[in-house]
Amino acid sequence: MNRKFSFFYFPVFIVVFSLLVSSCTRINETTDLGDGLIPAVDNVNTFDTLITVETYNDSFRLVSADRLLTDSFRMIKSDIHVLGKITNDPLFGSTDAKIYLQLKPLNYKYAFENHSDSLFIDSVVLVLDYVQTFGDTNVLQNVNVYEMAQSPTSIFKYDSNYLIRKESFPKSTLLGQKIFAPSILNDSIKAFRDTTKNQLRIRLDTSFGRRLLKYDSTASAVTGAYFSDSAFRSKFRGFAIESTSGNALMGFDLASGKTRLAIYYRFRNTNQDTTVRYFTFNAVSANANYVTRNNYIGSPAFSTFGGGQDDLVYLQNTPGTFTKIKIPDLLTVSNRVVHRAELIAEQVYHPLDALFTTPTGLMLDVLDTALKNYRYMPYDFSFDPQSGSTNLLGFGSFGKIGVDGSGNAIRVWKFDISRYVQNALTRREPFHELRLFTAYQSFDLYQPTIFSQSGFINPIALNTVIAMGRVRLAGGNYTDITRRMRIRIVYSKL
Repeated sequence: MNRKFSFFYFPVFIVVFSLLVSSCTRINETTDLGDGLIPAVDNVNTFDTLITVETYNDSFRLVSADRLLTDSFRMIKSDIHVLGKITNDPLFGSTDAKIYLQLKPLNYKYAFENHSDSLFIDSVVLVLDYVQTFGDTNVLQNVNVYEMAQSPTSIFKYDSNYLIRKESFPKSTLLGQKIFAPSILNDSIKAFRDTTKNQLRIRLDTSFGRRLLKYDSTASAVTGAYFSDSAFRSKFRGFAIESTSGNALMGFDLASGKTRLAIYYRFRNTNQDTTVRYFTFNAVSANANYVTRNNYIGSPAFSTFGGGQDDLVYLQNTPGTFTKIKIPDLLTVSNRVVHRAELIAEQVYHPLDALFTTPTGLMLDVLDTALKNYRYMPYDFSFDPQSGSTNLLGFGSFGKIGVDGSGNAIRVWKFDISRYVQNALTRREPFHELRLFTAYQSFDLYQPTIFSQSGFINPIALNTVIAMGRVRLAGGNYTDITRRMRIRIVYSKL
């Protein structure tokens, strides 16, 4: 009989409990930013309330009937390029990242010291300037270096910025291979006239080096590769670099001057001296970075894409994912003086978060149906077009370290949306659907208020490298009601 009584009243209990949580009550939830400017909640003059949200996960695409779902980022020379393979991310599946680049002589007509029959190759080494790793640095990566195929249908040009989701170029001969753990990339390396650290050095086939030494600067169609840049490209298209195994992505700076092709050789004289020449990544070098999230299927993230309301939010850096946030309860809130309104999002801990770390920054924006575009959070996100400065820190994009109920370190984001909520409640701004995502750069429309006569697209840097960084957050329907994504409003009655 007691069991029947409990089941009968359980739905009623849930409804009442939810109403109590969402009602105007004194809540022991601190506000980190602007705390000194917000009056204390006393339930007489100042109140606070929690507003529930709904979260809907999805992934960006290269091509979509809905252009707002597309993710068409193009790499430029100064961007950090990523290489590697992730085969075992328990939340997001696998990732494959390949680099294509050209390393060239500094000028044309180019020449070595003596005629080719006086030059003898010692070794030729591809050197990549290492920056950072995302993932397991102890799992071996098997990196292969190929010569790009001279395909007439595959154009690889220095003045083109290629899509990271699309541009994969054909390869031909395997030039070299290296199996290593990414953890060694911080080690110091001693090489001829080059002692440094933070390098990936891959020795290539000596026959490739001999081929480079045999080229000359004449107009010959057979050997004249160093006559001009177009002649060199007709002999050597570039390198295709890929990994066949591993569980990490590695970032490399192609434009630093430390990424180069080192050609070690001797030339015939009295002492048979060894010397080195470098081909570099320069202004007329082409580059591309192909990144594919090629196995979302079967991952926990994939199971949430494009469906109903989600209890967990999965955010992954470019090319990545996002969540739409709907706030139907905000429509029922009456006008009031808003002292502080913030969207609170908490990370849900996973044991492998130490390897697959959180992104540096997240972005919260709005879908403006009138403009048919996403724009930066009106009123609350600011950008100075003269200096390029933003208020990302004050807006809440970078989050803060916290602790969950089990003592695990997590990151918590609190986005300041006070002015937006105030203007929405006074009906000077429409109630928008929000979007939370992480990306290398955000390309939203900057239009601070609905009264602005015009807006402009401006990229905002959120993270330092593409593809690195992902996080799982508690969604609007998360099982632990105290950690759900939510909006907190501190206000006074009119």
